[in-house]
Order: sequence, then structure tokens, then C-alpha cells
Amino acid sequence: MRLEGTVALVTGGARRLGRALSLGLAEAGCDVFIHYRSSPDAAGRTAEDVRAVERRAATGAADLTVPKQIDGLFEAFDAAFGRLDILVNSAASFERTPFDEATVSEWDAAQALNLRAPFLMTQRAAVRMRAVTERSGSRGEPWAPGVIINMSDMSAIAAWKGFAPHGVSKAGLLHLTAMTARELGPEVRANAIVPGPILPPPGETEKDPAWREKGRRVPLGRTGDAEEVAHAARFLAENDYVTGATIHVDGGEHLLTGGRV
Repeated sequence: MRLEGTVALVTGGARRLGRALSLGLAEAGCDVFIHYRSSPDAAGRTAEDVRAVERRAATGAADLTVPKQIDGLFEAFDAAFGRLDILVNSAASFERTPFDEATVSEWDAAQALNLRAPFLMTQRAAVRMRAVTERSGSRGEPWAPGVIINMSDMSAIAAWKGFAPHGVSKAGLLHLTAMTARELGPEVRANAIVPGPILPPPGETEKDPAWREKGRRVPLGRTGDAEEVAHAARFLAENDYVTGATIHVDGGEHLLTGGRV
């Protein structure tokens, strides 16, 4: 897919890794719709930065754990843009939950945002992506499949103590990626990215000894940065013969867990 002139929707696209994904796609030529839940100022700043590279930008708020709000988000998207080519499911929670103490509500909350929301977003995105391919085909124009990119993490592969609801939701997201690729091809491709030590957790900085130690542990001997994840997302958007794949952007961290995808 040539990204120039395409349209991407990035959930959680206002802050941290989501912001890097929004800007990386904009720099590659995409117009970007930036979803946020409760950070309108950050979404506005990210939209301004997208426009600074001469791409269109719009923002929309939704609590993705509420299906009706997902429908409302797509209504706002449709009002802003006339097509959808790329969906990045980046919005997620990351809650530590001791196994013996996890409640039903904590379990359900993790699944609702990290797994059910990407599924519902993908369902709605696929309708719009297929419409693009149908219009192109009816005109005899070249077309490329729509693209879904799901953002998982290492808890999907390694059994992290204290993160059972989260880890199960992220493991489910990897299988959802495979199911999406199988069910929706050839009109839609679906792939996943598993970042490693990319951004320090809230409250830490890149200079903190604990964060530096995380980088020293991985085979490449350093932490990464969000732009390296955005570069992987661009590759997955551009390469029309990749679907159902999971790319690790982790400096080789997955090699230490014994996990395989």
C-alpha cells in the first residue's frame, strides 16, 4: 500500500506510544484520526503536529469499553474522513492484578478494553475498508487491502506474575490478529506488534537505573524508542503480502522468555 493519501485511525493515539504511531503514519503520508478517552489537550497537540507535516487530522473521544461509544467514534470518523485504510488498535490498560485477588470486574475490564474493543473496532473498520476496495475495483483502479495493526506486549507470550487478566487479554489479541487475517482476507490484512522496553512506565525516566537495567538485559543491550515501533507499523501498512504476522520490536527480549509466536 502506498501510504500517501491514505487514512489511518489510531486508538489511544494522543499520548506515549499511540502518539508516536500517529505521527509516524502522518510522516509517511497518512491522514490521521486520533482517538482518545480522557486527554483532549494531548489529542489536540498531536493533531497539530500531524497538520505540521501537511496531513489532515481529526480527533474523537470514546470509552472503548462501551460498545455504543465505539459506534459514536465511527460516526465522528465518518464525518471527518470519507475512507478508512488503516486501523491501529493501540489503546489499552496495563493493570497489575495479583492472581488470587483478581475480581470479576477487574477481569472483565481488562478483556473489555484490551480484547473486545479491538474486535469491535475491527468489525466496524472492515466494513469501511471493504468499501474502499469495492469502489476502487469498480473503477478499474489498483487497490490494496485494508490494514489492521494490533498492539500487544510481552505479557502475551511470557507468564508475568501479577498480570493474569492483562496477559490473557493480550494473548487473546494475538489470536484475534490471526483470526482476523484468516477471516477478512484478501480485502483486509491483520498483523500485530509486540514492543519490548520502549517507554519507561509512568513515574520512571530513561535515566532511572531500573529502566537502564531492562535495556542491558536484552540481546541488543539497550532500550528502544517509540519511533522504532512506528517504523514497524509503517512496514506492516506498506507491505501488501504480510498478514497474520507478529513482529517483535523488543531488542530480542522475547528470546529470553522461551516464548514463541
